[in-house]
Amino acid sequence: MQSAADVETMLLGPVLADRACGDCTACCTVLTVDTPDFSKPAETPCVHLGAHGCGIHAERPAICRSWFCGWRRVVDLPDEARPDRSGLLVSLNFVRATRNCFEGVSINVRTVTAGQAIDKRIAAIILDALCVQLVPVWFSDGAKKMLMHPDNDVASLVISGEAAPAHLEKEVAAWRARYGVFAGNG
Repeated sequence: MQSAADVETMLLGPVLADRACGDCTACCTVLTVDTPDFSKPAETPCVHLGAHGCGIHAERPAICRSWFCGWRRVVDLPDEARPDRSGLLVSLNFVRATRNCFEGVSINVRTVTAGQAIDKRIAAIILDALCVQLVPVWFSDGAKKMLMHPDNDVASLVISGEAAPAHLEKEVAAWRARYGVFAGNG
């Protein structure tokens, strides 16, 4: 069985050597962390986060050493897509109790600062770069989320199990083959 890090590398790519977090600390606030050695709720700054970044950077928990946002991994995302610049954080999600088959393993683009990403049009650039492979992409503002990829016609057919029209048969079959394993969870 592959580890979460292996799946992240397979779906998002390896950590890019020429990209560093710099002053960005979006993940230190936005994400839920629930590991044996550290936990914190979503939308809550880490207790170790200070004015100049991580106060325990040299001794930070394993999750903080091994997790990297999508901007650090997806080569097609521009420099402006770094979370502190774009207002959007890209991550791979693993959900055990899903509402539908597209939630099991998916890319999530979530807002860090309301409105900033939409105003700069960076959201469209990020979504265009992510919606190119057979991986569901969700967009979330923190309160609700929307499935951005696959499109609604394909998603509805995959979830319902209905026969697809000829022009969508191959695409629907591909999504069903890949995500059918999650169908029983929703």
